[in-house]
Amino acid sequence: MNQATDEYDVIVLGAGPVGENLADRTRAAGLSTAIVERELVGGECSYWACVPSKSLLRPVLARAEARQVPGLREAVGGSLAVADVFAHRDKQVGNWKDDGALTWLDSAGIDLVRGHGRLVGPRRVAVTPSDGSDGGERTLTARHAVAVCTGTRAALPDMPGIAEARPWTSREATSAGTVPDRLIIVGGGVVAAEMATAWCGLGSRVTVLVRGSGLLNRIEPFAGELVAETLRESGAEIRTGTSVKGLARPGGVEGPVTVTLESGEQLEADEVLFATGRAPHTEDVGLETVGLEPGGWLTVDETCRVTDVPDGWLYAAGDVNHRALLTHQGKYQARIAGAAIGARARGVERLDTGRWGEYATTADEAAVPQVVFTDPEVAAVGLTAAQAESEGRSIRVVDCDMGQVEGAVLYADGYRGRARMVVDLDRGHLIGVTFVGPGVSELLHSATVAVAGEVPIDRLWHAVPSFPTISEIWLRLLEAYRG
Repeated sequence: MNQATDEYDVIVLGAGPVGENLADRTRAAGLSTAIVERELVGGECSYWACVPSKSLLRPVLARAEARQVPGLREAVGGSLAVADVFAHRDKQVGNWKDDGALTWLDSAGIDLVRGHGRLVGPRRVAVTPSDGSDGGERTLTARHAVAVCTGTRAALPDMPGIAEARPWTSREATSAGTVPDRLIIVGGGVVAAEMATAWCGLGSRVTVLVRGSGLLNRIEPFAGELVAETLRESGAEIRTGTSVKGLARPGGVEGPVTVTLESGEQLEADEVLFATGRAPHTEDVGLETVGLEPGGWLTVDETCRVTDVPDGWLYAAGDVNHRALLTHQGKYQARIAGAAIGARARGVERLDTGRWGEYATTADEAAVPQVVFTDPEVAAVGLTAAQAESEGRSIRVVDCDMGQVEGAVLYADGYRGRARMVVDLDRGHLIGVTFVGPGVSELLHSATVAVAGEVPIDRLWHAVPSFPTISEIWLRLLEAYRG
């Protein structure tokens, strides 16, 4: 077999948003960089997660908001043009082709190696062509660093009938081209809530089976309660405290699927979506060749350098390190990791990795922002009240009804929403903020700046929100805090 050997300063495994950002930073530092990808350049987020899911959700949410505007609701009373929704989704994902991403890689001076990359020892990566061609395996060698940015995959439970039933995962849920008449969703997290919103809006009869007590249990409790309320009003059925023990699809892929619950009850649907968690894409990247366990999460330090590998040449950014499974947070890690690789390549011996330091991923534990694109939207950053209390912090929680703000009254008739801020009383600044309501996603960055900047609560009083906008909720929160 023909075997080529290539040497670079940095090799990146995975060309999703995280890998692209890390490679961009190492190139900016003057380091030659190769990126290895076995599927599409742009990764899960661009083709099967963030982009297609929000493309499906946007018309659903826009119609819901329009129906709350007097004089407009009558004009949007019908069904969505589903074919147009799918066509727009397909356009946003480039019809599952990565031509545009290739142009960017070329302009950035990053070499793309197509194929499945796996470690074969310290600083060495073997790449097998993913197209099945007989061009032979290439071995790449890194002078300074290898970065694993391979992300995660949907985790399916081990239960009877699941292989034969072939349930949807997030990939099928965001790329499907037809609307199932009946859709069962197993799970209660972000993917479950968003896909319930999307497919209910597109015309499916949706049933959500939640093992726990409600939706979105990692956010403030009122968030999941408000989302569930709207889903039920839209015709969805939500069952809490419900577990699935088996599946069956006796008629094959085209036939209905039967879901058997722990109680023995059986439900039938045209499709079943499992949104029950993620697993790291590390089962076949050669971790065993450098003393690590295949298939596990990678433990990293503040610069995203893997802690259990000698000589500090292996990095892991994004979902694979399990710090914060969000695209934007992975890109944040990638920027810091890429800069750290560049600094160490220049011979910088001591990097500023203290809290909020130039080479520290402090936001991963102190200021993680997240938007859930449901009806209503959920936007949160930092700690919930329960998380803060579990850490033993002295806090004060302030809640406000967002529907009382003039901007919200003008935004939608019967606006429903709620805001909460969590104040660290010992340090005098915000450590968590949650907004729930139509249009709140664009409020989140102001909260993220306040939390990440540790802006004193007294100084926030001087940040005057414009009238009449929904952002006046900040004034209501601060007034309530002052009493």
